[in-house]
Amino acid sequence: MPPEPVYPPSPVVAAIHFDIGSVRSEAPGSDNWAITWADDGTQYATWGDGGGFGGTNTRGRVSLGVARIRGGPRDYTGENLWGGSTAAHPATFEGKSYGLLAVNSALYLWRTGAASDDSAFAIQELYRSLDDGASWQPTGVRFARDDFPNRRGFFALTFLQFGKNNSAARDGFVYAYAPENQDNDWNVQVPGQIALLRAPVTGLTNRGAWQFFAGLDTHGKPAWASQPEKREPVFADPENGVMRTSVSYNPGLGRYFLITQQVSRYLLRNGHMGIYDAPEPWGPWSTVQLANPWCLGLQKGWKSVYWNFSPAWLSSDGTRFVLVYTGDDNWSTVEGEFRLGNRD
Repeated sequence: MPPEPVYPPSPVVAAIHFDIGSVRSEAPGSDNWAITWADDGTQYATWGDGGGFGGTNTRGRVSLGVARIRGGPRDYTGENLWGGSTAAHPATFEGKSYGLLAVNSALYLWRTGAASDDSAFAIQELYRSLDDGASWQPTGVRFARDDFPNRRGFFALTFLQFGKNNSAARDGFVYAYAPENQDNDWNVQVPGQIALLRAPVTGLTNRGAWQFFAGLDTHGKPAWASQPEKREPVFADPENGVMRTSVSYNPGLGRYFLITQQVSRYLLRNGHMGIYDAPEPWGPWSTVQLANPWCLGLQKGWKSVYWNFSPAWLSSDGTRFVLVYTGDDNWSTVEGEFRLGNRD
């Protein structure tokens, strides 16, 4: 039986269509590809375990790299900026990253783990670049497994994307999401829960400024807590689970879109991609699509890893988009369309 979504159908998006003929792939052997849109008009993206643009799984291979993307959805070019094949600057540390944000002429990167290994479940650190990604320094904001009462905590933090240089932000805060670690395994986490954090833009490098979503109060407003043990999941799917996640705001539709791995990351275990939307960063969530990406024609390899919407390649009315994702263990893009209307 196909998995059933736990959230009701979207009241805004009746269907989602991917133009499979528009799929373009680069950087064989490199995965993840979290993306953000900077004030200089270019996009920046992270990747893991490969040589990035112009590289392969072995040529230029790094644990973590950063690339710059120039151009439109059909004529873009990618270049390795920090790490990878013929990069302008060498990578200076290892790990993974699923969160990259351009704000106030700086770049911020969530580093997950200290290598391409299970340390991803133990350490989450925030880094900053003040020279357009040429170099990265730790900010001192760090979440370690021992910070949590059950010694599990969350991992693979991602930033909520609010357009060019965060200019469409709803308020003075930066938001981040993270799947809760249930079993120290790279497959989908079941039961699935996602945490929400925030910090003021002016206090991103202050660990004490970060707050955790602690549920809704009696008036339906979000409550925030400084102590991680008081956090409540902002998204939950006990049946299909969650894993690596991306979240972005679509100003044309006035909706927040969350994408996460579900069921499994493997083809042979019926891996799925869940796409959800909401009127606020904390919900209430509704289902746009829960589907097998291989059946959609998006995946060709044996595993599925990560998807996010390009904040720069979004139509003004919000209906046309470009999905940036890991295809057959590479950089891939596909154009698509939200078809509006109530499915009822």
